[in-house]
Amino acid sequence: MKALTIFTFLAGAFLIALSGCQMREKVSRVVKLELAAEGFTSPVALVDPGDGSHRLFVVDQTGLIWILSERERLEQPFLDLRERIVELDSFYDERGLLGLAFHPDFARNGRFFVSYSAPLQDGMSPAAWDHTTYISEFKISADNPNHADPNSERVVLTLHKPGYNYEAGHIAFGSDGYLYIATGDSVRNPINESGKYAQNPFSLLGKILRIDISGVEQPVRDYRIPQDNPFLDGKGIAEVYAYGFRNPYRFSFDVAESGETRLFVADVGQAMMEEVSLVEAGGNYGWPTREGTICFNTQNWSQPLKRCSTKGLLEPIIAYTHQGDLSAIIGGVVYRGKAIPSLTDGYVFGDWGRGNGHLFVADPPGSGAGLWEITEIQMDVSSDQPGIGQLLGIGQDENGELYLLTKDPGVGAIGNSGLVYKIVPWNK
Repeated sequence: MKALTIFTFLAGAFLIALSGCQMREKVSRVVKLELAAEGFTSPVALVDPGDGSHRLFVVDQTGLIWILSERERLEQPFLDLRERIVELDSFYDERGLLGLAFHPDFARNGRFFVSYSAPLQDGMSPAAWDHTTYISEFKISADNPNHADPNSERVVLTLHKPGYNYEAGHIAFGSDGYLYIATGDSVRNPINESGKYAQNPFSLLGKILRIDISGVEQPVRDYRIPQDNPFLDGKGIAEVYAYGFRNPYRFSFDVAESGETRLFVADVGQAMMEEVSLVEAGGNYGWPTREGTICFNTQNWSQPLKRCSTKGLLEPIIAYTHQGDLSAIIGGVVYRGKAIPSLTDGYVFGDWGRGNGHLFVADPPGSGAGLWEITEIQMDVSSDQPGIGQLLGIGQDENGELYLLTKDPGVGAIGNSGLVYKIVPWNK
């Protein structure tokens, strides 16, 4: 059965009350979702290696990386880290294998990097810490480019996390050749610790980090610090690039028409709002002083404060409220493909939707600064499902075309309901 799944905003007034964002009245954005691969457990990322091989690499939260080649999943995983991943809760868990980034010169050197949640490192108190996140380098197998060498791991950076949540975990290389790392404000008890680390420049949590993996500075660290990082003056940890984030689950780079590289960071909110910011070096993005565009109340999450000090805080470009089932932003990318002209130059992102995923595109305001205008994308799903289920990630291939990563609603990192859809043009 072929079902046209159309998600609409309540009363046609999405986000107006608190954020100022409005629906953009323009050509309707309708796309078709074409099943590209299935049988995953919890696919959270899809990455193009940039080597011209036309392969796509799918990260499964359970600790596996799979290769899609010519729309087929290869029989054996590219990398299996399941024995190194912390034991995941079958009901709900934000930990696991969460990030994959290929070295800019991967085609020549076979180097790539992953971010994963491991059991707490020896010597750390389990009363204070939950687990340790590893940013590690691996290399491909010497005799098979479709297999990684599991014994080649070189731990680049370790992050001890007090909580199981707000894990973030995304990693990617910028056009400057540096590795960017998203870390959440992983508090142990959100009820009374919201924002414990995000505003502290001497903590690596609640941040976007930026490191140079081209060299090694032994014995202090297995990477270099870029000389234009903002906290080299000692007023914070040198790895910190930007701060004030709760759960920057996904970020992406885009080169604007001006030639400027833009860093889009989507930050999952606590109770009432979701946001996306254009991030710059040294920027403070507000958590927990603000959630989106409202003043966050740490004592009563559902009752924003009437006022708060916003001095030094940078404004988001996208902010929307938890109307209907909207609940957690899934960061996306600026569309640079050719197949769907109506999305060109728009920032395509999604929302988890409490297991009922939504897809949107945001366009910059016609003139000047201000919040971007949001349009919900209607999705034609060729399946027996009434919708796409839980939206976990948005990926892009070498041609700039988009993919959605989903799984069944109401399940954790178990089973094999995970799907990868390709977004293709919709024809009546």
